[in-house]
Amino acid sequence: MTPVLVRQHLPHAGPTSRADLGARARDWSEIQERMLVPLYEAVHERLDVGPGTRLLSLGCGSGLALVMAASRGAVLTGVESSSPARLALARERLLGENREARARADVRLTDRLPTDRPAGPASAYTVVTAFEPIGQVAGETEELTEVLAAATPLARRGAPVVLVGWGPPERCATTAVLRVAAKLADQDRGTVRLRPALRDDLEDAARRAGLRPDGSGRVACPFGYADLDSALKGLLSTGLFDAAVAATDQAQVDKEVTEALHPYRRSDGTVWMPNVFRYLIARTP
Repeated sequence: MTPVLVRQHLPHAGPTSRADLGARARDWSEIQERMLVPLYEAVHERLDVGPGTRLLSLGCGSGLALVMAASRGAVLTGVESSSPARLALARERLLGENREARARADVRLTDRLPTDRPAGPASAYTVVTAFEPIGQVAGETEELTEVLAAATPLARRGAPVVLVGWGPPERCATTAVLRVAAKLADQDRGTVRLRPALRDDLEDAARRAGLRPDGSGRVACPFGYADLDSALKGLLSTGLFDAAVAATDQAQVDKEVTEALHPYRRSDGTVWMPNVFRYLIARTP
């Protein structure tokens, strides 16, 4: 699954060196991923993730949400197909020196959706999460729908499936910065179009995947950075500015994103952007 806020790269964005991808994955892991911790916590608490949970995480990135679920006692499978560098970081976090033993016991990390269907209710997943927020890139609900439809047979009947989206633009300060990407991207050459989140994005994706919406919630996830440089690295690590870089150049994007961040800079040099994310809980048939 290709990440969205958390989108590692966008089609037609041009070549990126292996070194750049590795550095960007590290920026995501060390700077940006933690911004979604309140969301992870809220969902885990609401679904009572714990020792009895078999969790399938779609687009697990560098694994922070999985680390949090593991600390609650869940058995984990993380899928990260778009970024080998992020998957490698997830393996470092979750397996470490005891990689083989832990992988056999309670953690499975892979670059593709498992193909082995559960033999029965005891081996089926009890929770499925897709924590990558949609609502900024046109066409991403179709991609999410395909992934959810493929994952549904792996889950227990009636299992919760969590989808996440950006909140209303007026409640997401980061939206103003993301407009820089839309302005700079050369949309006449087939680059991915940014667009505002729609109220029913999540419900639409869930229903088209054959899932039944069953509750939702909103979580404040402010983006806070130590300085402008950290903010720039964190935001660029999402991949949402790749099309803009391809259409102009890295220096131009860096310059304009930095300028867009100035209204959110505090007197001590830190950068603070309030955001709200919405999650939907849907049920498998």
